[in-house]
Amino acid sequence: MTRLSLWGLGIATTALMAAFLLAADRPRTETTPTYTMQTIGWVRKADGKTTIVVEEKYRPALLGMDKLSEIWILWWFDRNDTPEKRSILQVHPRGNPENPLTGVFATHSPVRPNLIGMTRCKIIAVHDNVIEIESIDAFADTPVLDIKS
Repeated sequence: MTRLSLWGLGIATTALMAAFLLAADRPRTETTPTYTMQTIGWVRKADGKTTIVVEEKYRPALLGMDKLSEIWILWWFDRNDTPEKRSILQVHPRGNPENPLTGVFATHSPVRPNLIGMTRCKIIAVHDNVIEIESIDAFADTPVLDIKS
């Protein structure tokens, strides 16, 4: 199992939550929190098939998956996991310098502070801890973070 680091980018809050935080007199810090995430599986590509191989301990979480037609796969751009690439905040979309410089949060750029990719995938079959999918825009052996219906 691979551990990955996520950086806190901001705080989502509502008026009620803000009141709670103030009432609780939570300490404020100037440092960016870092969170650790573990992979739940891997993208595999072989013999013309694309699969998500889920860690055996998460196999019970696949119950009912065979009744779905599509799922969201959240995965890690592991080949971009360097401090330099994670610090890039603006890009020319699709790598084309003729496209205007755009913030990475407004693009599908594979370089970003937290390297989370997300793809909607058509399910072909589910066998044991393996989900066969039509395709995914991730490389073989890419870490999978989560699966959502």
